[in-house]
Amino acid sequence: MLDPESWMEVRDGHFYCKPADAYVDPMEPVPRAVITHGHADHARKGHGRVWATEETMAIMDTRYYISDDTVRVPLRYGQRHDLGGGVTLWFASAGHILGSAQAVFEYQGQRIVAAGDFKRHPDPTCAPFEVVPCDVFITEATFALPVFQHPPLESEVEKLMRSMRTLPDRTHIVGVYALGKCQRVMKTLRLAGYEHPFYLHGALKRLTELYESYGQDFGEWQLVSEIDRKDKDRFRGKIVLCPPAQINDRWSRRFADPLPTVASGWMQIRARARQKRAEMGLIVSDHADWNDLLRTCRETGASMVWITHGRVEALEYALRKEGINAKGLHLIGMDEEAGE
Repeated sequence: MLDPESWMEVRDGHFYCKPADAYVDPMEPVPRAVITHGHADHARKGHGRVWATEETMAIMDTRYYISDDTVRVPLRYGQRHDLGGGVTLWFASAGHILGSAQAVFEYQGQRIVAAGDFKRHPDPTCAPFEVVPCDVFITEATFALPVFQHPPLESEVEKLMRSMRTLPDRTHIVGVYALGKCQRVMKTLRLAGYEHPFYLHGALKRLTELYESYGQDFGEWQLVSEIDRKDKDRFRGKIVLCPPAQINDRWSRRFADPLPTVASGWMQIRARARQKRAEMGLIVSDHADWNDLLRTCRETGASMVWITHGRVEALEYALRKEGINAKGLHLIGMDEEAGE
């Protein structure tokens, strides 16, 4: 059997497909890059040629502009492409954010799947995760500890709605990551019956508009900056969305009796909630939890699992107990906080 490390290796701290001369999610400019999704710890500008989904390229343009000198090769989910050197590339949905993909590499009868970041929980703003049978599965391990059991997002949104009913005079300021988390929370709130306008920090504007350009409907929303500073009562009983760093910043002083809230997978750990100075924590993650990490590794049927970042040792130990050949690789630049 072909040794997978004979054609896929870690080079300069990043995955590198040798026969195709292409890197996966490199953190510095390279001639040829396969990008799984648009978060900053996976997607950077300056590459000579980029393979990604159309949505990921649009996100990259919105966040940091892809130069006209970069050759773009957008691929739809399932569209097979000759990457060169006898390697076939195609993308399968990862369920992480809009346009997120697992990069599937096939070479001489062997298949390696680089999952990037992924989740298994339903998300109305992106395509669901697709299990791809493979020989080698490359996975993250952001929440790879048994303590991390992510509840359904609907139950966390109901917690927020209940707080608003109980405390109608307070402004609920929710800290959300700008790409993916913000839009997922907005959409789920609408599906739960929230009918008031959302009020957004300016940093969330462009990506929310991008999601809308791909057919997402978030209802009415306004920028906080468009509201008169003296009109604090406008926000009572309403939801304000902002980057997590802003919930206790000077920016939040413009609101009437603010209730600082953070939506993050880390809110399952009380010390993290205190660290963020959140009065209320919503356990909302765009990554797989412990059970889903194990389930996914099993369902792929992979005889080898390579683990990129996060709680690497815990996942490696658990998989080896099940007879799966697992090993950690600690790549450069991967950030367990990104998109959390």
